[in-house]
Amino acid sequence: MVIRSAVPELPDSIPSRSDSFASLLALLRGQRLVVLSGAGCSTDSGIPDYRGPTGALRKRQPIQYQDFLRSDAVRRRYWSRSAVGWPVVAAARPSAAHHALAALEQAGCLTGLITQNVDGLHRAAGSAQLIELHGSLHRVRCLSCGAQRDRQALQGELLARNPAIAAALAVAAPDGDAEAAESLCAGFVVPPCGACGGVLKPDVVFFGETVPRAVVDAAWAMLTRGTVLVVLGSSLTVYSGFRFVRGAAERGIPVAIVNQGATRGDELAAVRLSAPLGPTLTALAAELAGGARPATGSFPP
Repeated sequence: MVIRSAVPELPDSIPSRSDSFASLLALLRGQRLVVLSGAGCSTDSGIPDYRGPTGALRKRQPIQYQDFLRSDAVRRRYWSRSAVGWPVVAAARPSAAHHALAALEQAGCLTGLITQNVDGLHRAAGSAQLIELHGSLHRVRCLSCGAQRDRQALQGELLARNPAIAAALAVAAPDGDAEAAESLCAGFVVPPCGACGGVLKPDVVFFGETVPRAVVDAAWAMLTRGTVLVVLGSSLTVYSGFRFVRGAAERGIPVAIVNQGATRGDELAAVRLSAPLGPTLTALAAELAGGARPATGSFPP
């Protein structure tokens, strides 16, 4: 449903490599960290991702931006499925990974966080030096007048106009979407903008849509304030995130990647660790910021 540009498959040539936690810690200690986070940060919070650890694109394809703009039927499909899937996003709570990153920021180790996620969980965990590269599902924007409203408030209106949705059973999908019956879409009533009667869209960057220039510029500025770029839970398949890895390498900024599965940026990484994010980041917070150790009392291998 959201983000950002074409979604190619990961090339077969990307090497599979995993360094040690000790190597990661040695690279990060005493540095100003900038983090680029992806969907892997939120899977422990119950938010599905587009790709599993293998890097293979899951079966469901996201809605394209141009299709959303030109088709009433596509918009009905989007909002009907969003009405069913929204409660998963609304109920999600930050994971250990989100809390560890907030602790690293509070301790002065983390200079900034660029997230490709649209679930709002980094902000909920307390991260303040934050750029939401692809927007947030918690906001809705009118395409005509630009007026914004709260997504939770819109949910009440969607259910009031479409009472059958409240009883619908569905399987959660990425970005607040859901696999729901097509019969729910055909007659779905989408409310217009209350200010001008225009078309409402979630305030996120859809596939095929361009990230706003001001957001991209702010992310580049954040990157230059750090001395190491740390990629967390992202295959880097989408260019809007991968460009910062490539840009860091071009600027001589070391790159560390922690992700379960190969990524597009592996060949540019000084350290590449394949490990679960929750215990890995909790361990990093313990070492770098004086945070609590993982519940197991041991560090990742």
